Amino acid sequence: MLGAAVLLCGGRRLDGSGHWLGTLLAAASFVVGAVLFVDMLGKGAEERALHQKLFSWIPVEGFQADIAFQLDQLSMTFVLLITGVGTLIHIYSIGYMEHDERRRRFFGYLNLFLAAMLLLVVADNYLLLYVGWEGVGLASYLLIGFWQHKPSAATAAKKAFLVNRVGDMGLSIAIMLMFTTFGTFAFGPVLAATEETSEGMLTAIGLMLLLAACGKSAQVPLQSWLGDAMEGPTPVSALIHAATMVTAGVYLIVRSGAIFNAAPDAQLAVVIVGAVTLLFGAIVGCAKDDIKKALAGSTMSQIGYMVLAAGLGPIGYAFAIMHLVTHGFFKAGLFLGAGSVMHGMNDEVDMRKYGGLRKYMPITFVTFGLGYLAIIGFPGLSGFWSKDKIIEAAFAYDDGIRGWIFGGVALLGAGITAFYMTRVMIMTFFGEKRWQPAPDADKAASAEPAAESHAGEMPHPHESPRSMTIPMIVLAFGSVFAGAFFSIGDRFANWLAPVTEFEHPHPVISVPAITTATMVVLLAGALIAYLMYGRRPVPVTAPRGSLLTRAARRDLLQDDFNHVVLVRGGEHLTRSLVYVDHSLVDGVVNGTAASFGGLSGRLRKLQNGYARSYAVSMFGGTAILIAATLLMRAV
Repeated sequence: MLGAAVLLCGGRRLDGSGHWLGTLLAAASFVVGAVLFVDMLGKGAEERALHQKLFSWIPVEGFQADIAFQLDQLSMTFVLLITGVGTLIHIYSIGYMEHDERRRRFFGYLNLFLAAMLLLVVADNYLLLYVGWEGVGLASYLLIGFWQHKPSAATAAKKAFLVNRVGDMGLSIAIMLMFTTFGTFAFGPVLAATEETSEGMLTAIGLMLLLAACGKSAQVPLQSWLGDAMEGPTPVSALIHAATMVTAGVYLIVRSGAIFNAAPDAQLAVVIVGAVTLLFGAIVGCAKDDIKKALAGSTMSQIGYMVLAAGLGPIGYAFAIMHLVTHGFFKAGLFLGAGSVMHGMNDEVDMRKYGGLRKYMPITFVTFGLGYLAIIGFPGLSGFWSKDKIIEAAFAYDDGIRGWIFGGVALLGAGITAFYMTRVMIMTFFGEKRWQPAPDADKAASAEPAAESHAGEMPHPHESPRSMTIPMIVLAFGSVFAGAFFSIGDRFANWLAPVTEFEHPHPVISVPAITTATMVVLLAGALIAYLMYGRRPVPVTAPRGSLLTRAARRDLLQDDFNHVVLVRGGEHLTRSLVYVDHSLVDGVVNGTAASFGGLSGRLRKLQNGYARSYAVSMFGGTAILIAATLLMRAV
């Protein structure tokens, strides 16, 4: 936060050194986190949680909001991931944004993003978490739309902000329900009181938390912003899609595990959303020719795996977070590798115009390749240990038909992952050169980065500078070794157990059978991709494709659906409400006023100022009184 304040308020005098300051403070945050981590390891498992109250934010009668922090095993995992991967992305950005005249501001936004994300994961109550949650939304808006001179970037930033606002409403309603139900929104009291609360109320809170998670983690039905977010600089894509923003929803669900454990319907909804999204994102990733958008579809799918695991309860919480951490390594490495490729290809993003780059960019090729092997679940690499555990847990869900359904979905997703990532690998680094001159000047305005124009130039691919390749190498090591380190001996699950609970899954079929089936579908997906893209020339222009391919290129018509159902539906709803307001509400008010006005006008005619009229009325009144008196006597 200090770095953001200095860099954004310090002015142009920091233009020459602001990037170093931002990177130094990000690295310092990682060092502080590492020191606290070592101190935490020296304590017993039940004594590792730290609580620190700074001050009372809103102390009024019946309402107490504190600025207080909680550092336990779960939040420590995120602190190290956010600051570690975030620092590497800062270092990478030094070289990547070298020619951008607004580099100081970019690093200020990066620092702001890390600060908001850290606040989100170390808060000890839902209200303070909400502050970090909104801070992440603001920072992502600023970073996605950093090149606001591009209309597509400005539109993508607004889209991300608005879609996330829908999810944010879910979190705000959940916090309100918590306060009215529990009288507090601190994690400890809320989660401890779930056993004494009605299942209906917990289900409502759980569904609202799920809505919030869908917005931040780009899960169906609030996933439409993720692909458009690729309009931001590539380091932003790595920061948002690997270690930080999209993982916030997974953190929220796992942190609120006690609520979902006591609300089976809400927990089932989490599993369904994760299963649908992992297939949705995988199918979209199969049809994208833009390398960053293909990886964005992959992110959506991998976060779907995490949400699926988080919905499985104690048998899945640890695996969801473990896959989140390993995904932070290999997906950040893949995005930074994509940025390295773009750096050497005049900022071209179309993979159909790549080919044969392994000879010219060996470090990028090796690090990207290790990330590729990790994400598809190649035996021994990080994805193999984390994603396969989620598949096993999915087959153990409910010990019945649901286990077969969700286990089968997770297994199918692994095969599709192998297909689209092999496709990316082949189209980028193998085959014949398909290089094309850079776009003309009119189109160059939409390319990365803003300060350089390569209009009309033929690409001359080359390896990126060390400031970009060193972070990629470090992430590649994590892609290879992190999974085995976490998984062997259930080290990671035991680490999180005091916070998230942990139960060994018991799948409906044996673990060796699941592992064998996973390897079969993995090889099948990779083989199909090789036959389609490795054994035949890749056309520079995309063929028309099947109906499913055309739909996947348009993100399975998600924007069309949103336009028809939400935009047009909202317009029709608004017009209907205006009609009801004018015809019914205003009609009743105006009609009542008109009725009294008309009656008053008629009564006014009796007071005309003529004595004869008054005499007649007096005579008539007297006659009525006499008639009434005679009638009463007769009765």
